[in-house]
Amino acid sequence: MSTSTPSHQAVTLANRVSMPLLGLGTYRLRADDVQPVVRAAVQAGYRLIDSAAVYRNEAHIGKVIHELLSDDSLGLRREDLFITSKLAPRDQGYDACYNAVQDSLQRFNLEYLDLYLIHWPGLKQHDPKNAINRFSSWRALEKLHAEGKLRAIGVSNYTLTHLTELLASCTIRPHVHQFELHPLLNQRELIALCEQNEIQVQAYSSLGEGRLVSGELVLPNLQAIFAKYAQQTPAQVLLRWAVQHGWGVIPKSKSPERVKVNGDVFSFELAEEDMRTLDLLGVSNPRRFCWNPSEIQ
Repeated sequence: MSTSTPSHQAVTLANRVSMPLLGLGTYRLRADDVQPVVRAAVQAGYRLIDSAAVYRNEAHIGKVIHELLSDDSLGLRREDLFITSKLAPRDQGYDACYNAVQDSLQRFNLEYLDLYLIHWPGLKQHDPKNAINRFSSWRALEKLHAEGKLRAIGVSNYTLTHLTELLASCTIRPHVHQFELHPLLNQRELIALCEQNEIQVQAYSSLGEGRLVSGELVLPNLQAIFAKYAQQTPAQVLLRWAVQHGWGVIPKSKSPERVKVNGDVFSFELAEEDMRTLDLLGVSNPRRFCWNPSEIQ
């Protein structure tokens, strides 16, 4: 792991590309929210911005990126930023995927993306075309990677079965796998497969879509840990659990101030016993807050 300032802690991917552990998630971030939130994140030290075609905010983010790069007071270069986007499920298949990446580059107004992921393992449940489309889409990403349009490629929401299938057929192994990951959904087998194949884990929904920190769910062991780290916010504790494991995080918020607070995850550590408690929190009763990709054939 390399470090510059606290918010810049990074991991080195299997292809030697450096990826920040902390990123800004932009799901549900609309046009009016993009400029203040992205600017606040970058000023707070975030360097990874995570988007997707289906978020419909790539062009807005691209505009802010260019504004930030033109701001001499920030001293940013393009290579200081790590920009991620994802393939819409409707664009799976070789030609559609290849063209979709070109469209994303155009919307961002960038020559390359740092990371591009297959967002979802299929379009419809139980569709035999899903596996064919996943295979073809990955071949397109491998070509775009070879062409220098994508510095790293990966997947999102792949199950153990989907990832095993890909590893058996790919030329380039995924550099990153992004999936729902928090103490109530600690997907250990999937994490182990990623680690065995040098695939960097990146968590989304680290806060359980906010339900783990809002008080909506009463979990005594979790509340006790929040109380123990009273100088930190519950969100910081959950994000710290992930980065202390070496997993990337991409918390999202429409509040610039909350974005700044969420980014302070490298100034403290969780005790080993608290890490173990969080690790085991969902073992007997795992809880998923987002979509279930196991329904995709």
